[in-house]
Amino acid sequence: MAQDHKLEIFRGLVKFKSNTQKIWGVLIFLSIVTAIEVILGIYKPEALMAKVLGMKLLNWIFIILTIVKAYYITWDFMHMRDETKGLRRAVVWTTIFLILYLTFILLQEGGYVFNVYDKGYIKSDF
Repeated sequence: MAQDHKLEIFRGLVKFKSNTQKIWGVLIFLSIVTAIEVILGIYKPEALMAKVLGMKLLNWIFIILTIVKAYYITWDFMHMRDETKGLRRAVVWTTIFLILYLTFILLQEGGYVFNVYDKGYIKSDF
């Protein structure tokens, strides 16, 4: 497996990229994104505490970085880069839609539960 090579065409140049190089690239990319998340989680910059669409900008950054990592893991480890365009879109767009829907539901319900604990009983008309 380590000797397997994949032909890549990059701006007209043909080069071979081994699986070992791809694995190191994935490790480095995911490590950098995770390090950014950890650093932001530790320091919590005051500039990122502004509210955007009802939630702190820092929380939006965490959600976006998590989606980027999930997409990249799917792209590389589930070998989506080698699949047809239709299958890639079906898997990736469905997943993105479900993640965004789950995020919306969690934000809505979390806000309601917070208001119940903060102000007591709240009756909502839907």
